[in-house]
Order: sequence, then C-alpha cells, then structure tokens
Amino acid sequence: TMPYALPLHYALKMMSRKKALLLLLLALSTLSLLIHQSAHLNWYRPSSPSCPPASSSRPKHTSVAFLKTHKTAGTTVQNILFRFAEQHNVTVALPHHACDHQFCYPRNFSARFVHPHTLPPRIIASHLRFQHQELRRLMPNDTLYVTILREPVAMFESLFTYYNQYCSAFKRVPNGSMEAFLANPLAFYRPQEKFSMYAHNTLLYDLGGDNDYSPADPTYLSNFIRQMEEVFSLVMIAEYFDESLVLLRRLLSWDLEDVLYVKLNMRGPRSKGNISSEALAARVRAWNGLDAQLYDHFNATFWHKVAQAGRECVAEEVRALRRACEQLLRRCFGGRPQLRPATQIKNKELRPWQPSSKVDIVGYDLPPPVPGSGAPPDERCLKLAMPEVQYSRYMLRKQSLRTRRRAMLHRPLPPRGVPRPARALPLRHPTMPKAA
Repeated sequence: TMPYALPLHYALKMMSRKKALLLLLLALSTLSLLIHQSAHLNWYRPSSPSCPPASSSRPKHTSVAFLKTHKTAGTTVQNILFRFAEQHNVTVALPHHACDHQFCYPRNFSARFVHPHTLPPRIIASHLRFQHQELRRLMPNDTLYVTILREPVAMFESLFTYYNQYCSAFKRVPNGSMEAFLANPLAFYRPQEKFSMYAHNTLLYDLGGDNDYSPADPTYLSNFIRQMEEVFSLVMIAEYFDESLVLLRRLLSWDLEDVLYVKLNMRGPRSKGNISSEALAARVRAWNGLDAQLYDHFNATFWHKVAQAGRECVAEEVRALRRACEQLLRRCFGGRPQLRPATQIKNKELRPWQPSSKVDIVGYDLPPPVPGSGAPPDERCLKLAMPEVQYSRYMLRKQSLRTRRRAMLHRPLPPRGVPRPARALPLRHPTMPKAA
C-alpha cells in the first residue's frame, strides 16, 4: 500500500490549497461587496464589531419637540432639525407673526402662538417657555422630547453680554461690570421685570420652573428634576456637543449625515467676557444655584447614557462625525470656514441678527461661484450656514405656500351651468398710473 500513500497525500494537500484559495476569494468578494455598499459612509469605520452602524435599519423618527434653551448652542441644534425637516418633508411648528421668531417668549407657551400654516406639526424647535400640557395638545403622541443645558458659569457670561441692552438688571450695572453685578445681584435684579429671567436661573425658567424659588428647599428642585426625567428622553450637554449628537442620532434612528453641522450664533472675540477667577465663578453658581444643581444632575445622567451606549463606540462615532463635518466644510467653504462680522457677509440671507451695537454675532459667507459659471449657491451649504431668523422666515414662507396649494386643490368647484361671479375691476383714479 505504500506506493499509493504518497500520491494520496499530495492529492489531499492540493485539495486543501484549493479549498483555502476558494475561501480566500469568497472572503475578498464579500469584503468588496460590503465596501461598495457602504461607500457613502466611508468616513465611518467602527473599530469594534459590537458598535452599531452609523445608519439605522429602523425607520427614522420624525416627531421631535426640542426645547431650545438660551445661550446653549440651541441654534445649531435647531438648524439640524430644520434641515432634516426640509429633506424629509416634515412640517415644523413656527411662531405666529405676532410672536416674531420665538413663541411669544417669555410668556408661557400656548398652542395659540403657532402659525396656522404650520399645523399640524411633527417638529418644534424655536424658543419657548416649556408648558408640557400645551405641547401635548399640539404634537403627536409619539413625540420625543429633547433639550440642551450648558455649564452655568459660561452660560451666565454669555447671557450677561448678549442681553445687556434688553435685561434691565444688566443695564443698571455701572460700566456693564459683571463683577459689580455679582457682588450684589439683588441691588440690580427685579423679578417682576419682563426680561428678568436672563439674569437669574435662566435654564430653570426656560424649562417652565420657578427661577426665583429658594435653593434652600431641596424638595422643589428634586421634584422638578423627576418631572423632567419623565418627559425628556434626552438632555444634551453643550460642552459635549458631539457626544450629544451621537446620542440624539441613536435616539431618533437617524443617519450620521443627518446631524452634520457648523456652529451658529457665535459672538466675536471682542464680545466675549472672561471668568477666570474661581471666586467669580463661585458667585455665578451661587446666584444661579438652581441652574447649577440642574446642570450637575443632568451632566451626570448624560454620562450614564454614554456608558450604556458604550464609551468606545460613542467615541468612535464622534470621530466619524467630525470627519464627516470636515468633509462637508471642505465641500461648502473650500476648507475650514472663516467667521466674519455681519457687515462683511455679502449674502444677506447669511447675516446673523445683532442683539445690540455692543455685541458682534459672527457668521459665514459662502465662497463666490467660479467666474462665468453662473452657478447658484449650493442649497445644502446655504442652509447649513443660515442664521435662525432667516431660516425661520424661509420655512414659514415655504410651508405657507404648501398650505395654500393644498387649499386650492381641495376647494370645491361650482356646480355645472352656474357661472362664476365676475371679478370686480378696481376703480382707478384718472391720475393713477397704469399697472406695469
């Protein structure tokens, strides 16, 4: 039998080589197919097979109530929601003309403040003072509630600068000194004044709470926090904005491309104060004690959510988000966009609103088109950099036009044989020029 053993050995060896080659080719073809199918997500490369993909297989959730708090990066989140709504043809609740671009803030929110051409909505993202019962009347039953908080010291510095010409408590301070205000806040603060909430526990006020309640009573805030946790599915943290967007994306089953952004409504360098003293920061937290406790609680719960999602997976997705944002910025601006004062922005649709002559809010300008091309600005890039006021007005015009078209389609036709009433011609004064 020995003469036949050697050929059999070689035969088995050759078969093993062919099998291994076949398996290798199969693996390579599978890998090639996966790469081809995920080409649109080439910036997302999860390091761990246990991390979820950047695009969800579940349907995207389209009913969102975002409580836009003041000076917390809320305008950037609002822009993300507006762009998503446009892309997916979702109706956004917008303020009535009488309320300007906010829902009649600082009044308690009412569904009456919503423009009728934006009903029924699935997304709401403009400034309002939170009233859960009113929002439940307005929004669908499957609405997810989201808000964002900011560290109280940095937030108060921003409020003090931004609203120094609106809030009487700030206007009373000699030389606009924040140090002087914090040395004796009660010398300047009047709780009954219209915009007093900008000077004291603004987060709590925006969320519908009593910003003048004594922090010495721990039961009030603990009950308020419990109510918040029952309502809000996610409380984002401005200092960890990208991590917050990752959690938001997962909550809503959106793609990572749905949460790309540039920072909006930022102050120029000369309009920023500086709280470098620990003693001054302690005074801010003491004066805004309810906000400080609120932030500390939800900052802790935020990191519990990150841990539940997997810290490494969230960190990897944050890196993917930043890579995708950089790609979008290169496409829209040719690189990292340069922040400009409003006076230097040529496109009026991109000039941010200025709260006063003492505050510079900077924005972006799109690069000019190639000479001779006649190409209009990229719509996606234009919306990415569009400030809140212009985007709100644009959305209202767009949704109002859609509402009118629907009304025209459903307008009943007159019965056959009944002539339409003749349109009366306007009387024209002899000296009135004819219409062009």
